[in-house]
Amino acid sequence: MTSLIDRRLNAKGKSTVNRQRFMRRYKNQIKTSVSNAVTKRSVTDVESGESVIIPSKDIKEPIFHQGSGGTRERVFPGNDQFVKGDKIERPPSQEGSGGKGEASDQGEGQDDFAFQLSKEEYLDILFEDLELPNLQKNQLNKIKQYKTYRAGFTNAGSVSNLNIVRSFQSSIARRMVMSSQKRKKLKVLQAEHDELINIPGSPIEKINLLADEIADIQKRIKAIPFLDTFDLKYNNFMKRPVPISQAVMFCLMDVSGSMDQATKDMAKRFYILLYLFLTRTYENLEVIFIRHHTQAKEVSEHEFFYSQETGGTIVSSALKMMYEIQKERYPSDQWNVYVAQASDGDNWADDSPNCKSILHEQILPFVRYYSYIEITNRAHQTLWREYEILAQNNPHFVLQHIRDVNDIYPVFRELFKKQTGT
Repeated sequence: MTSLIDRRLNAKGKSTVNRQRFMRRYKNQIKTSVSNAVTKRSVTDVESGESVIIPSKDIKEPIFHQGSGGTRERVFPGNDQFVKGDKIERPPSQEGSGGKGEASDQGEGQDDFAFQLSKEEYLDILFEDLELPNLQKNQLNKIKQYKTYRAGFTNAGSVSNLNIVRSFQSSIARRMVMSSQKRKKLKVLQAEHDELINIPGSPIEKINLLADEIADIQKRIKAIPFLDTFDLKYNNFMKRPVPISQAVMFCLMDVSGSMDQATKDMAKRFYILLYLFLTRTYENLEVIFIRHHTQAKEVSEHEFFYSQETGGTIVSSALKMMYEIQKERYPSDQWNVYVAQASDGDNWADDSPNCKSILHEQILPFVRYYSYIEITNRAHQTLWREYEILAQNNPHFVLQHIRDVNDIYPVFRELFKKQTGT
């Protein structure tokens, strides 16, 4: 049996096919390594690649080998501790006592296999099996996306669109048309010439005349160009408007004095993951950043993540602003509306029922998905309890609790995992 191995190299000198096969084979180990790495990264480098380490025991190939077989009793020469019949205890485990692999004179053991994931590979694994829930194709007033499709052939175009097969077909057809009459006449003259040659006593002058005429016709047939500019055919492409789904994600975050720097950093990590996921998954998507303390403000991405505020917390101010922006700029019949809110749970007690009322009456009926993450180690307060009541009757409203940085990625995956049956 013949085996073909694709050893074509990519631009970096690595076998793309073999690399993809390796990543499929050790997919679980790679996903585990990426999940562990994402919680250790800073906000600014979450979009770079990753060095993945796989334990050597996970990549060893199973082999068959010849065993010793039978029952053997040995006492080796030079032994002064054991006699025949003694039982030797199993050596103690070496786990946790340093390296487990073979020593190296380069200062690097052979315990694990490490390789570098590119940025695209890293993000593919990071956001695998995630989606924006309940995405629907809403009717759009304006078509903003076009799809390119083939639309036959043209006689003019760029060299990159030249269709070689069609051009040669046109060349063959042209040469057949231009030479058909000449070939018919040539066939008749050739038959007459051959007939005179085979007849004894045929006049030599007539034979020579026919030969000259045959040579002239053959010359004119050869003069027909093999490929003319008229033969060139180019692939024609046109753009057709296609309906698209468009989504908007509202990011709401508490930046009041109760949000200490560690809590803000965890919220930033969550939103960085969310932002990368959204911009990577949906091309036609807009993100609105709203930060609040006692007052809400729509801000830029940089200000949302890095500005500092002091004072108390009134969550309803952000909800009201979000509702006004959504109603004015992103009508629900044209946009898929999603909201993600981050807070430490602190809020004026009298304002929490107001938040519940705004969500229930004005926001939840028009959004596809609303996620609330509470970043705190304290007991839940009134805002969480009011939100729990909403979650019981609204399946598209979900709450998650984050205690430390290690919870961010698991909570993120839980919020945006693919829904069954969609």
